[in-house]
Amino acid sequence: MAAAIDVEGLDSFAFGDGPELADELLALVLSGKKTATCWAAVEGPKGTEVGKRWLVKDGAGRPRCVTETVELTQRRFGEVDAAFAFEEGEDDRSLASWRREHELYFRRNDQFAPDMLLYCERFRLVQILDGGDAR
Repeated sequence: MAAAIDVEGLDSFAFGDGPELADELLALVLSGKKTATCWAAVEGPKGTEVGKRWLVKDGAGRPRCVTETVELTQRRFGEVDAAFAFEEGEDDRSLASWRREHELYFRRNDQFAPDMLLYCERFRLVQILDGGDAR
C-alpha cells in the first residue's frame, strides 16, 4: 500500500464554477474518467506547473483527493482536439460535446471568444482521501 501523502500546505481548488459542477467533475476524477482540465488563459496559470500536486475539494469545500499536473500547454479554443476532450471525461467525451459545454461554461463566466487562449492541463490522480469515494 502506498504511503499517505501529507496534504498540509498543498494548494487547493474545486473544479467548475459552483458546488454542483464541482461535485460532478470530482466524481469523474475519482472514477478515473477525468484526467484533464482547462481554463481561460486570462485567469493566468494559477500556480500550475508540471509536477505540482493539488488538493481537490468537493462542492462543500471538503478535501477529497490529490492530483499531480503531468502536462500544461496553451492552445486556442478551436485547437483543442478529440484526445484532450476525451481525457476531460465529461458528457459523452466527444469533441463536439466538449466544445458545446465549454462554450456554455465560458459564456456563463463572460470569457468566451472563438479564438480564446486556454491553459490545458493533464493530471493524474495520486490519492483519494477519506470520504472521497468514487460514487
